[in-house]
Amino acid sequence: MTSTETPPSFFKATRYIPPDSIFALTAEYNLDPSPEKVNLGQGTYRDKNGQPWVLPSVQKSREILLTQGLNHEYLPILGLQSFRDNATRMALGPDLYERIQSRVSTCQALSGTGSLHTAGLLLRSCRSPLLPKIYIPSPTWSNHHQVFSSLGFVCESFTYYDPVLRSLDIESYYSALRNADPGSVVILHACAHNPTGCDPSKSQWKELGHIIKERGLFPLFDAAYLGFNSGNVDEDAFAIRYFADELGLEVGVCLSFAKNMGLYGERTGCLFLVTRTEETAMNTQSTLEMLQRAEVSNPPAYGAKIAATILSSPELKDLWYKDLETMSGRIRDMRVALYDALIKHGVPGNWDHLIRQSGMFGFLGLESDVVLRLKEDYHIYMAGNSRVSIAGLNEGNVEYVGRSIAECLRG
Repeated sequence: MTSTETPPSFFKATRYIPPDSIFALTAEYNLDPSPEKVNLGQGTYRDKNGQPWVLPSVQKSREILLTQGLNHEYLPILGLQSFRDNATRMALGPDLYERIQSRVSTCQALSGTGSLHTAGLLLRSCRSPLLPKIYIPSPTWSNHHQVFSSLGFVCESFTYYDPVLRSLDIESYYSALRNADPGSVVILHACAHNPTGCDPSKSQWKELGHIIKERGLFPLFDAAYLGFNSGNVDEDAFAIRYFADELGLEVGVCLSFAKNMGLYGERTGCLFLVTRTEETAMNTQSTLEMLQRAEVSNPPAYGAKIAATILSSPELKDLWYKDLETMSGRIRDMRVALYDALIKHGVPGNWDHLIRQSGMFGFLGLESDVVLRLKEDYHIYMAGNSRVSIAGLNEGNVEYVGRSIAECLRG
């Protein structure tokens, strides 16, 4: 190369990667000038008027923080201690938490994504060079594969959903775990499975737990909807507590407070691990601290302070429980309203699955050409596989959505 030639770019080998489909869909929705447009794509809770909702418990917590003279100092590397303690106590329940606290390691993280990523860093650190295989349900949240494959793990999908019956395929789930490589990791949606809205029953969770124990697998829970799904944290945390208590398993739990406290942009999350011994917990926590220092140095403070204030105050926690009931109740009402609108307009087929599903998301079971027509002709936006965010429905648009689907399916 002569002195006049331009050197090749350091980034010549980079390739173009299409934008994230859900965020791209939201961007497309935002540019749509239609007054009838409906966004059933991105998973953010909306109130009955289709607007973002600041939970009353969160509003009260913010007011308390302001009176305390809120500052912007660094948190410790592992995050806000009161947030980590109270978040873990919430997920495990106070009785179990007190019994096993000495065997628990915790680390604040960047919401659910950061919690999963930190868990992956920890697994890679303690299991390298022979990394465990990561078993992930299919379908699943779109970021699961990306998080773990980016860290060098081999990810293997297993069948979770039966698209014909529009329900959980529990036998395939059992079979996949019974044939999983011992020592592997299995990703579990603690509740409100994204995107299907189909969760195991308590008896099915027990059977899954026994298989995981027999096969020597490590359960890693993605717990993004505790309390949001049923309106009751204890109900939604059943599997986590059963695995850690009744079965005595080591477990990892990735908590997010984006959905259940509406702290989307604050990136408020927590990873905790139940280990076998106090020494293991201490060593694990020290490794988490090292990994966190190298990754983000210190986690963000504001959302953690909001959540900790709520979880540490009996008054605010009771108010938050009411907020959870409000959100989960509206979601259930919208499921029924959409079902009623589809039946009213004579949509062919059986739509009972809409009511059987729970949580923010669900599958409509529409073909891709119908999804495209709904967007182009009716300005109704949803994922290409017809996964919808029920939170995008309200009394002002659910009738329109039902009628539009009926018109598309009738040709």
